[in-house]
Amino acid sequence: MKYDFDTPINRRGTASLKWDEAGEGVIPMWVADMDFKTAPEIIDALSRRVAHGVYGYTYCPDSWRDAYRNFWNDLYGFSFKNEDLIFALGVVAIVSSSVRAFTEIGDKVVVTTPVYNIFFNSIRNNHREIVDVPLIQENDMFSIDFDGLEKAFSDPKTKLFILCNPHNPVGRIWSKEELSKIGELAERYGVVVLSDEIHGPLTRPGKNYVPFASVNERNANISVTAIAPTKAFNLAGIHTAAAVVSNKELHAKIDRQLNTDEVAEPNVFSCVAAETAFNEGREWLLQLREYLFANRDFARDYIAENLEGAKCLEGDATYLLWIQLPFESTAFCAFLVEKWGVLVSKGLSYGPEGKSFIRLNVACPRGQLVDALEKIRLAYIEFARRD
Repeated sequence: MKYDFDTPINRRGTASLKWDEAGEGVIPMWVADMDFKTAPEIIDALSRRVAHGVYGYTYCPDSWRDAYRNFWNDLYGFSFKNEDLIFALGVVAIVSSSVRAFTEIGDKVVVTTPVYNIFFNSIRNNHREIVDVPLIQENDMFSIDFDGLEKAFSDPKTKLFILCNPHNPVGRIWSKEELSKIGELAERYGVVVLSDEIHGPLTRPGKNYVPFASVNERNANISVTAIAPTKAFNLAGIHTAAAVVSNKELHAKIDRQLNTDEVAEPNVFSCVAAETAFNEGREWLLQLREYLFANRDFARDYIAENLEGAKCLEGDATYLLWIQLPFESTAFCAFLVEKWGVLVSKGLSYGPEGKSFIRLNVACPRGQLVDALEKIRLAYIEFARRD
């Protein structure tokens, strides 16, 4: 079956954070959800559940666990037991609960910036200290500063490392060797690794990401892995995710914390959506990846040809382009939305290393992307002349 990613879907007036918060007349290329309908197989399954008409309390059946286990084992060689899985309402919920489960007030939590900005909130809101180990940028690629990481881990106050795998916003797929080295350092200094792998299924066709816990037994034993169908199948509003934890002590701690935080009970659609996505949505996902990375490549080439001095950093994961400008980006982002009606994410949201970057979401029909890029081009020319 050929799936349709070209037909625009009107999301205005649906209480869409991405569209309605952006405002009338603005092309929103910011919040990380997609402007495509989810897989029709998922829509059909949810429609059948709606038609049942009774929406009482529910639980996660074994079929939900089987769907997760089979999907990650078949596609990524990540083998785990059904009992390793814990339901959660979202990956962010797992992040925040992990901060509370594995650290105390005043402890330190390590992140590698630029990185998903909600990590900062989860740490600060719980009165823990952020330890920033910036990624190393070499030309068009980012890598991990392992010397900086070891220094941060060696601090007795450091108890948790939040890994973004693949990395948002830089789009890196971390290699097995890099992940093994992280695990080696974390074990040496007694640091728990929370691996946010929500973008895992969104990789360039022909490339797969490596789950942190799949690398070796050591990595599995020191980590919590957060996975979900929400990014890959555009189900963010359904609120459905899972933590994979094989270490019994860590499992008990995060399980208790998720339940204490009241984010461990599914709604009537959570398991239906996840099961159907993993069991019946694989072909849709394959075609989606082809479309997304054609969009990524189109945008990269357009920017290289039309925005002098700007460049897209290389990335083989996510539908989010990390674009470096030859000037600080905050004022440009404001100018872009106010004068030209295109909303992108400013780089400073992801840490001080992002001050000259913007993040562009290309998960939309090609026509919308072309319109947005043309306005970005015109805004870029006008802004550069103005300055």
